[in-house]
Amino acid sequence: MPQIIEVPERPYLGVRATVTTTTFAVVADRIGEIVGRLAARGHQPADAPFIRYESIDLAADRFVVQAGVPVQEPVDGEDDVFAATLPAGRYVTETHHGHPGRLADVVASVLTWTTGQGLALDLTEKDGTEHWGCRLEIYRTNPMVDPDPDNWDIDLQLRLA
Repeated sequence: MPQIIEVPERPYLGVRATVTTTTFAVVADRIGEIVGRLAARGHQPADAPFIRYESIDLAADRFVVQAGVPVQEPVDGEDDVFAATLPAGRYVTETHHGHPGRLADVVASVLTWTTGQGLALDLTEKDGTEHWGCRLEIYRTNPMVDPDPDNWDIDLQLRLA
């Protein structure tokens, strides 16, 4: 059952890419690089890394996404690694245990629940493309500790309007 939580602003370092369902690794695989850059500067992640969806065009198999790592305090970006802040607000959240490839069913269930509750998401649609104010997949399981994606815990967070 999804829950609604209140979340403060969260600073992070991230990278952005336009990907397809088969090229998500182009951005997701850079999380380790971001963590390494933080460590080289004497910083540790403040929370689990995430994928942030900016826009989704399912018909064209095109996603604009970010891979990000939360930090305690804002940290300057460099090169194509940028500093930003996740917006504060109310978020619908649900935890998924299992392979990330099965998240689509969880998303569909959360969207149905949200609609049934009469809640509006921070989401607009234009020409078949969804534009999200803040939609996150937060990867709670460290793949270096447990490389089996069937054992991963992933939080889905969708910001409410």
